[in-house]
Amino acid sequence: MLGRFLNWRMNYVLVIAIVVFVFPLLTENPFFYDMATQIALIAATVVGLNLLVGYAGQISLGHAGFYGLGAYFSAITTSSYGWPPLLALVVGAALVGLIAYIVGRPILKLKGHYLSMATLAVGFIIAIILNNEGALTGGPDGMPVPSLTVLGWELSIFGMYSFLGMEIPGHVAWYLFAGVVLLVAVVLAQNLIDSPLGRALRSIHGSEIAARTVGVDTARYKSLVFVVSAIYASVMGSLFAHFSGFITPAIASFDHSIVLITMVVLGGMASPMGVILGAIALKLLPQLLSGFHDYETAVFGFILMATMIFMPKGFYPTVSAYVRSKLTKHSGGAA
Repeated sequence: MLGRFLNWRMNYVLVIAIVVFVFPLLTENPFFYDMATQIALIAATVVGLNLLVGYAGQISLGHAGFYGLGAYFSAITTSSYGWPPLLALVVGAALVGLIAYIVGRPILKLKGHYLSMATLAVGFIIAIILNNEGALTGGPDGMPVPSLTVLGWELSIFGMYSFLGMEIPGHVAWYLFAGVVLLVAVVLAQNLIDSPLGRALRSIHGSEIAARTVGVDTARYKSLVFVVSAIYASVMGSLFAHFSGFITPAIASFDHSIVLITMVVLGGMASPMGVILGAIALKLLPQLLSGFHDYETAVFGFILMATMIFMPKGFYPTVSAYVRSKLTKHSGGAA
């Protein structure tokens, strides 16, 4: 019974929901809410990336490029052309999905380090364009982004909102909104994983040759999941742009792409809860290690290296497997 309770397929969405809605009861510090909102948005991004990397087994070292495209499309169309933010987000996601389909069809025919280099090149091209098109993007200096407005309702970290007789500060409202977005992203991803598409992706990850032998259209499914993961990144990039109020091309950089892929690997590939924990770890560790001053980066690298050595499958799968084995042993002994 306890083993069933710990089955993430049955309960992790509920766990995430509880954490999201209990957090406001624990603190009123705006800085904590800022970090939690960033974690929720970046976690939703890697939930989409996990579909590509963890389930389909296709690497992407340029995924921050799609994140940056979504952010800049929303920033440019809302600030320079007066588009409603929700329209900018939807159109931006559609365009990014189209771009991902166009570039994904040829590069996903590659394998191994060839695929890694191709996705890396896509990310570099996007980052270079964002840096050089100063008239549109502000270049390396970045550009401001208006607040998110949905159906005439403006969401700003500086606002104050009334809900069920309660006054909710803007930073809390943004956190709750981001938490709901994360929940929706996880539920959509889980529905996809449990669908025939998800089974096809797992067969491709296991053996692409065997998948083709049994009739799986591997090229189509790989392109589709690449597009879905890019749309996830675009939507979260747009939301982050409106949340932060200012963006620079750094959000589309190679460094950011590496952070995203590390979150997936560190937390545990093919594990939605794992990649969320990976996002939490990589966002919080630099804050927790700030006391090491000049040695912060070295300690951070050592922690990541140790995790990969002793937990090669990722943090969450390793720990959950250990707990289940202990519970099974205990149950057997009790019987």
